[in-house]
Amino acid sequence: MTLEERQSWIQLVVSVVLYGVYVAVILRQAASMPLVDVDYVPAMLWTIGGAIVTAIVVSIAVGIVTPRSDQKKDVRDRDIARVGDRVGQSFLVIGTLGALLLAIVEADYFYIANALYLGFALSTVLGSITRVVIYRRGF
Repeated sequence: MTLEERQSWIQLVVSVVLYGVYVAVILRQAASMPLVDVDYVPAMLWTIGGAIVTAIVVSIAVGIVTPRSDQKKDVRDRDIARVGDRVGQSFLVIGTLGALLLAIVEADYFYIANALYLGFALSTVLGSITRVVIYRRGF
């Protein structure tokens, strides 16, 4: 397994876990109040920041223990990264368009922010899944 594939797995796991934590925190708060009244901003900022820091720290740790021969990038790694990024970017665009539509109909900020966050999360998760599948099965 190359370092690039390991980093795709790290991004996938970290994104799924921390977005799940965010959803759990929001739903726990929503048990006692309407969903739009939930104080989502701190949970959103902490889980986004936590995902970034966790992915960086774990990637550095994995890079340290990965043999030098597995750290070399080749053309295949670049092509896989490009395809994964394209898949991820498509979901980022979909999430952004969803947030734009919510803003047009003057939806609550809660829904707009969560549409954007869901778009970012899906972008990372599905881009990572695409990279892992291509590494495992080929183009």
